[in-house]
Amino acid sequence: MASTQVNPTRMELTRLKKKLVTASRGHKLLKDKRDELMRQFLDLARENMALREKVEAGIKAANTNFVIAKAGMSEQTLHTALMAPKQEVSLECSERNVMSVDIPVFEYKTKSADENDIYSYGFAFTSGDLDDAVRSLSDILPDMLKLAEIEKSCQLLAAEIEKTRRRVNALEHVIIPETQEGIKYISMKLDENERSTQVRLMKVKDMMLEEAHHYKEKQFA
Repeated sequence: MASTQVNPTRMELTRLKKKLVTASRGHKLLKDKRDELMRQFLDLARENMALREKVEAGIKAANTNFVIAKAGMSEQTLHTALMAPKQEVSLECSERNVMSVDIPVFEYKTKSADENDIYSYGFAFTSGDLDDAVRSLSDILPDMLKLAEIEKSCQLLAAEIEKTRRRVNALEHVIIPETQEGIKYISMKLDENERSTQVRLMKVKDMMLEEAHHYKEKQFA
């Protein structure tokens, strides 16, 4: 393969040696990047697992409270109580860079700092179970946003890990071996040419010596 693609010259040999040095350095840097990305990914994956369990437990508790509240109230009263939310939440998304990957950072703000503004209804015609359900959802909201942030970060890191892994494999199994093969081929060709040149020079020298010897014999004859 190298014999058909590589021009066996010293200039090409120098170029391939430089390419090999660059490829080897890039291979090491990409491996280090891949390892660090894997470490970051595993840390986020563990945090994601714990947070997901917490969020699922919170949603389950809120759903249970809503079912109990619905059982103790008429459907019309429940819909009326939740028809016009009093509190508002605004979400801002920024980014932070992790090993050349821009992962999201979610920050939220509420319209009012009063904790009781989560209740959009009066307490005269509603049950305490509805209050517990609304409170459960309000308490779990920050964890839900954090979970969304971490899951998206895991997706982005996983994609970058796969991209980096393919580059490492390309360098390790294709580019570096082909470059080494090319260097070996050119070195062998140059050595072969050098030996051929030496043989030709020795033959020329012998011919010149033989001609000089015959010339002297003719002079003294």
